[in-house]
Amino acid sequence: MQAKRNLKKLVIRGSFLSGVLFLILSNIWVANANSAQLFDDINNVPKKKYALVLGTIKDGPSGTNLYFKYRMEAAAELYLKGKVDSIIVSGDNHIKSYDETSDMENYLIDLGVSKEVIIKDYAGFRTLDSVVRAKKVFNCTSLIIVSQEFHNKRAIFIANYHLIDAVAYNARDVRRRTGGFHWREFFARPLMILDLFLFKSEPKFL
Repeated sequence: MQAKRNLKKLVIRGSFLSGVLFLILSNIWVANANSAQLFDDINNVPKKKYALVLGTIKDGPSGTNLYFKYRMEAAAELYLKGKVDSIIVSGDNHIKSYDETSDMENYLIDLGVSKEVIIKDYAGFRTLDSVVRAKKVFNCTSLIIVSQEFHNKRAIFIANYHLIDAVAYNARDVRRRTGGFHWREFFARPLMILDLFLFKSEPKFL
């Protein structure tokens, strides 16, 4: 009986350690897999037909969500400097009262982007959906992804897996006391690895 208990404890500990190791290695892999495809200086960004802006909520507890603001400013900068011809705004619109996509469009128009060049993707429920739908729904095989650097690394990883010719333009990050560490991203990267290589996940809507 004692031997069985010891074996059970060993299995539990082994499983826990394996899970932690998977989390760490997944983050290292994604963080270092595609640095050459990410750009901070707009002058170095290659011209492409489309920009894909990854959505987030517009308003935070104390006003405009800075992640949203900086992404829209980066996307507008790409268009106004002639780096892209069209902008896909991909966000969550699963209920009538929550419409990231229209908020993105309106903000871009206020920044000087022509309404005619904005393409709205209302089913960008998560990063994988946004990136894959850009190719399979909007026929974009070459694009510039716009988000913060920590997010762009995961988005580019997905794009590479799906054979999309993509680079990313890093929007200004939101500095925190954590020094730029994002717990949500720490867990999102391993989940993405499982989605791509194990579950072969597809967007909710195609």
